[in-house]
Amino acid sequence: MARFEARIVKLAPMRVASVHAYGESPEREAWKKMETWAGPRGLLEDINENPVFGFNNPNPSPDSKEYGYEFWIAIGPQIEAEPGVEMKQIEGGTYAVASCNLLEEINSDFFQKEGYLESWKKIYDWAKEKKLKQASHQALEKPHDPRAPEAELILDLYLPIED
Repeated sequence: MARFEARIVKLAPMRVASVHAYGESPEREAWKKMETWAGPRGLLEDINENPVFGFNNPNPSPDSKEYGYEFWIAIGPQIEAEPGVEMKQIEGGTYAVASCNLLEEINSDFFQKEGYLESWKKIYDWAKEKKLKQASHQALEKPHDPRAPEAELILDLYLPIED
């Protein structure tokens, strides 16, 4: 994805099911938990009805190779809590959003040097240039197709901004 484009998106409040993993590569482990729980319930069949979001929790630190990753999937009120899956009410909010090809970014010189996706820097710089003020709600990563192979995984990066 050579061309950078950003847009403003408002996320409505939503109820989500949340799973979490911690380690040197927690995204894969957290996704296994989400897929194991959501897949049999048919929640991964329509990603517009049940969008999936993820984020670091806690963020990586220079002192440790381990960090956390949390996945959310939007759910209806009929879904009940189960062991290992937490139900949360998310407030929503306004975001600056840009897309990136995850594998391209992970394999880039920027990622190897800085340790994070260059598109996060680009969207932050774009928002700053537009004089958009960063907000305190959760930054998110939304896969276009959470079941896509890693080589084809496209993410929308959601930078929280004030209305």
